Amino acid sequence: MKKTRSIPLKTKRFSLPEDEKRLTWLSMLLDAYHIVDKGVAASIDSEKKKGRKLACAKGCSSCCVTHKDIPLYPLELQGLIWYITEKLSGHEREILKSQLHSFSRDNACPFLLERSCAIHPMRPMACRQFNVFVKSCEEGEDPFHTRRNDVMDPVKKYVDQAFFIMLPYHGIEKESVRIKFIEAGEMHKMVRELHACNWKALAEKMEKPSSVERRTSKEEQ
Repeated sequence: MKKTRSIPLKTKRFSLPEDEKRLTWLSMLLDAYHIVDKGVAASIDSEKKKGRKLACAKGCSSCCVTHKDIPLYPLELQGLIWYITEKLSGHEREILKSQLHSFSRDNACPFLLERSCAIHPMRPMACRQFNVFVKSCEEGEDPFHTRRNDVMDPVKKYVDQAFFIMLPYHGIEKESVRIKFIEAGEMHKMVRELHACNWKALAEKMEKPSSVERRTSKEEQ
């Protein structure tokens, strides 16, 4: 597995310095996401040079509605649960909690709130990489099946680098072992389906106030 070459940085790493000091796994996840984001930026640049514009834009949530088989890796799940329980607060938290309580596998993504992603900084790699070119999706359309050539291919070399960074979370520290693990496709055996997770249990965890709300309460005392 080769290291990704340096490319012009067009993405900014999402950072939570204080939390990253406490939670060693959080830096792994955010570093991995940053690598994937750079790969996505490189792919978009490549398509632009071919005269193909990115159709995805803020407010578009077609794939969040149509996709029911979004892969989710263990560290990503850890990040989602932590971010939702500790970082979301206020009105958004209450709406999401209610939505998770009533979630079923036939629904749109459980984190889609009013056509916007409630977990955007911590969205899974699969979501980060699903980009569509040329034209926006029709209502209910899954372009992966209707016009596969307009859907960005996964940026494998960047994803492999992201996996490489994530593996210490699973106790796999040695570099040579990590490389073999990735090349053998073992990471994909760990994957879960986002819609199949028990999000009602997460809603119950959200009954406790978030760290943001706890801090605000202390400041007001």
